Amino acid sequence: MSFQPRSSGILLHPTSLPGRYGIGDIGPNAYQFVDFLRDSHQQLWQILPLGPTGFGNSPYLSYSAFAGNPLLISPDMLAETGLLTKKDLDKIPTLPTDMVDFDRVKELKTPLFLKAFQNFRKQEPSDLHGEFDEFCRQKSYWLDDYAFFMALKDAQGGASWHTWDDEISRRKPEAMKKWQEKLGEEIFFHKYLQFTFNRQWANLKRYANEQGIQIFGDLAIYVAHDSADVWSHPEIFCLDGETGEASLMAGVPPDYFSESGQLWGNPVYNWDRLKQNGFDWWVHRIQSMLDYVDLIRIDHFRGLESFWAVPQGETTAINGEWVNAPGEDLFHTIEEKLGRLPIIAEDLGIITPEVEALRDKFELPGMKVLHFAFDSGRDNPYLPYNYTSPNWVVYTGTHDNDTTVGWFNNRSLKQQAYVTRYLGYLGEVLNDGIHWDMIRLALSSVANQAILPLQDVLGLGSEAKMNKPSTAEGNWAWRCEPGLLTDEIGDRLKFWTDTYGRAPR
Repeated sequence: MSFQPRSSGILLHPTSLPGRYGIGDIGPNAYQFVDFLRDSHQQLWQILPLGPTGFGNSPYLSYSAFAGNPLLISPDMLAETGLLTKKDLDKIPTLPTDMVDFDRVKELKTPLFLKAFQNFRKQEPSDLHGEFDEFCRQKSYWLDDYAFFMALKDAQGGASWHTWDDEISRRKPEAMKKWQEKLGEEIFFHKYLQFTFNRQWANLKRYANEQGIQIFGDLAIYVAHDSADVWSHPEIFCLDGETGEASLMAGVPPDYFSESGQLWGNPVYNWDRLKQNGFDWWVHRIQSMLDYVDLIRIDHFRGLESFWAVPQGETTAINGEWVNAPGEDLFHTIEEKLGRLPIIAEDLGIITPEVEALRDKFELPGMKVLHFAFDSGRDNPYLPYNYTSPNWVVYTGTHDNDTTVGWFNNRSLKQQAYVTRYLGYLGEVLNDGIHWDMIRLALSSVANQAILPLQDVLGLGSEAKMNKPSTAEGNWAWRCEPGLLTDEIGDRLKFWTDTYGRAPR
């Protein structure tokens, strides 16, 4: 699939959907959200990375670049397949509806998943078992290592793989065989979870596509150090040969978000080894992601041209350096093996002419964020009158920004006046709020695609922020409470979408 010209959509991670299990999932409320998108004439649903999350619950620090997050599995859908009963779901405790309490969600959902797994094991062979066997066969290139890694991690009390006994952390054949035999049932369980996630997600994606909605996914450029990918493919990452820790860590230098930069801690890639292997791991990764989504945003795209590498032992990102990456070779290889793909470049931050040249060589749309448009004068590239072509995706803000209401309220009166003057009026913000003014600005721009965080459509303040960059905890928890997506909001969104020529054709 490809981008539709002049379309728009909503940014909402599935964990933020309403639902009775303490977290949004890919059950009935996800289908209702697709209906909302369809009825309001949206054509894109943008999500964050779907992988299983570790410390801090960040979608950008996943235990796997390939797997799906089991917490997104819907118990209601398991009941529809007969693997859970109504009685199993009757005694669900009351959990917060406005925020995700990830620990309590795990305590709630894990026993339900174990029961569904046990029922799956007890069933007579069926079409579902045939689907499971075929899934395991097709996905073995990542599933075998991932399921083994997660079973080992559980057996090691959650400890990071580089602290395990040397024999298993370094994947010595005898240790691998011993642990595979010991953890056979646990490995099977993690494969079952991935099968269930993939099956439920595929059904949701099919429904969305049938309603004219494309899933717009997000690919985190780096993977977590404590992940199945680094444990099973250490040769393609920059690691300390003795300790297994990252010898060079990823991040960005001081920028708009942080005076000391952002030290992410992920190991950077050993690009020389990846290139020698024909970028096979990356090709598999892109190919696997296309099972989940229709369109791909590459987060931190600039890291494919050159990346900020911080030596082991540093506690901030200040003392790093830029290192060249073979992005052009990578994209040529991806095109040769997979064809021309619908990819956009997250080209925010410190962008050089070389990064722009890489983006433009492959005709990848870049990003324009309106929250960045009202500082540094009339030449600011985020101001809509400076968009030099339609090949952009414009956002009011992203998951890393404050909400539009929060952003505006936190500006000085002088800064607010500049925003309102640009929007075409003096004095007070119009009655329907600054969020709708900024939404109209995004929708009216020449950019081919416009993406609106759901928090902005709802007019929510800073309490609804999804993430605060450079803080490790307390993020990713916001949820849309039941009843907020009213017909009135949907109709208003539809009206402005139609007005600015972004309705489905």
